[in-house]
Amino acid sequence: MTANEDQEMELEALRSIYEGDECFKEISSVSFQFRIGDREDTKAFILDLTWPEMYPEMAPQISLDSFFNNRISAGTKQLILSKLGEQVEANLGTAMMYTLFEWAKENQGALMENHKPVVTAVTSSSDAMSAASAGKKKEKKEQLTKSQKKRIINRTDNKGELPRGWNWADVIKVGDVYLLSTRW
Repeated sequence: MTANEDQEMELEALRSIYEGDECFKEISSVSFQFRIGDREDTKAFILDLTWPEMYPEMAPQISLDSFFNNRISAGTKQLILSKLGEQVEANLGTAMMYTLFEWAKENQGALMENHKPVVTAVTSSSDAMSAASAGKKKEKKEQLTKSQKKRIINRTDNKGELPRGWNWADVIKVGDVYLLSTRW
């Protein structure tokens, strides 16, 4: 079989196996994402895999660069990539996506055992200064012209509320025709 035929067969198998699975996402016909673990789990991560043109004879490109993985330290990412690389080498020449996904799910604990969530707090001096100056400034109210104020006063009662029925419509029968008249 040619590489393209192998890819088509594996793609069909992946679609049937992971149909309805929220952990699997097909980005394109050669690019996939698979989430290992629950979203709320601090040890969860997303694998990004892309098939080269000669896959499965060549290794897929594996990445952990998605935004979801920002909380994982660089050392842990490197460990995951090296362990997955070993699995790729063992399965080179065969359809390996299902094997990689399932291996990663089964070994998630071992891959993430030294994981300590990375906490990043990004604040810039301009953000701090704008927050301080915002406390000093008063909120400006919308400025109305004199005619706008008069219109509002004429439409409302002494409590500032519109009178009952201000937006009602009248139905008027003229002969056999009903007309709709609005009051606003």
